Amino acid sequence: MNIVLLGFPGAGKGTQAEKLVEKYDFRHISTGDLIRQEIAQGTPLGKEVEATIESGNLASDDMIISILVKAIKDEKRGVIFDGFPRTIAQAEMLDAYLARRGAQVDAAVLIKLSEAEVLKRITSRRVCQECGAVYNTNAEGYSGKCGKCGGALYIRPDDDERSARHRLEVFHKETQPLIEYYERGSKCKGVDGSGSIDSVFKEIETALGLSKGEEK
Repeated sequence: MNIVLLGFPGAGKGTQAEKLVEKYDFRHISTGDLIRQEIAQGTPLGKEVEATIESGNLASDDMIISILVKAIKDEKRGVIFDGFPRTIAQAEMLDAYLARRGAQVDAAVLIKLSEAEVLKRITSRRVCQECGAVYNTNAEGYSGKCGKCGGALYIRPDDDERSARHRLEVFHKETQPLIEYYERGSKCKGVDGSGSIDSVFKEIETALGLSKGEEK
């Protein structure tokens, strides 16, 4: 089973993907992580993507699909696509690539959340400089240091309020039509993202039929 995770930035897509991987052994593909890896390695593509992101825009379709194909070309497991596709054009590119492999996107899970809650989550997010673990300043027990490696936490440039509001504007303009794209194909499955992590996960399991023991 190949799954696309949809929702505002900060809606909890990464967290839910991790839980699906842990329980059902999916391969989690986060284009954000792949992009950051390219940037950290200082590749020509990474430098180009970094300049694009710092200007407040999204990486081009060609940039993203090149990175994505490289990551999944030998993958045999079901894949969770997190952060891709963002546009109908990207969705069509993904469909075409998967079709060549005799596969498809089986479901698009939309994690629904209000804009106010999204802004609150994004601006309170902190990331470990050493291992990349993600924390929230509003979470119980938050200490300002990484609980995994003890590293210092920082605010990513795209997590400040100005950048967060711009990302919401981009979502409405470019990604909202993607929801309609999957709805037309009867593949979009909405879940309430405002509950606890576990309650949202149970909704996702039910929406995907995983709670009934269906195979990936």
